[in-house]
Amino acid sequence: MPDNLFIPSVDLRIGALEEYNRTQKEKAVQHLRQPRPNPCITLSRQFGCQGYPVAEQLCQLMQQQTGEAWLLIDRAVLDEVARRHNISRDILESLGDKNRIVDDLLATFSPRWTHSQDCFRLLCKHVVSLAEQGNVIIMELGGAILTKHFEHAWHFRVYGSQRFKVRTTAQRLQIPEEEAERLVLKQQRQRDAFTRDFLHQNDHDPLLYDLLFNNDRSQPEQIAQCIARYVTTALEEKRIRR
Repeated sequence: MPDNLFIPSVDLRIGALEEYNRTQKEKAVQHLRQPRPNPCITLSRQFGCQGYPVAEQLCQLMQQQTGEAWLLIDRAVLDEVARRHNISRDILESLGDKNRIVDDLLATFSPRWTHSQDCFRLLCKHVVSLAEQGNVIIMELGGAILTKHFEHAWHFRVYGSQRFKVRTTAQRLQIPEEEAERLVLKQQRQRDAFTRDFLHQNDHDPLLYDLLFNNDRSQPEQIAQCIARYVTTALEEKRIRR
């Protein structure tokens, strides 16, 4: 898929995931697990928008502002997790007795799972497990839909004009704009079919998100800073209410 040409290194993020799992286990052993889950952020984008630059900068900002480690999780990471069974097992073990709850949750999205959807069910379990632990940024993967009932989750989406998406795609992939336009249309149709067929929902629905960002008017740095400020302010307000 063309995204692979400008997706951050999977190996680096897998290493961060392994360290994250290790520290989570240590906290559990020491009974230091917080009574309330850490925050979770989901980031959705239209194909051709600058989602990955936003997510990378947001991850750095959240680490700076919270003083804790944060993870960036996307499909490439979870595909590698599935390949490295030991990591997959560690993540799913964190669900514990919640497996049944996750199955019930997924059943509300798709009542008739086919063989091809079984893989997506497993992927969803990984997403929900990581979201439950918190301090994670979930890039796409239907994250806003899967975690929309979590009180500790915030959801954001980046969109743009067709002209902007075609131009940025052509620039990043170094292809003619005519080819880029066909690619943008094709990939967006596939993404829309994915959420429709697997989750029976429409991720274009603005009601799924806390904030929407017009990529034509906002640079990745601005978007990341705005999201970080929004989430940290919301966390502080929650602490005050307690």
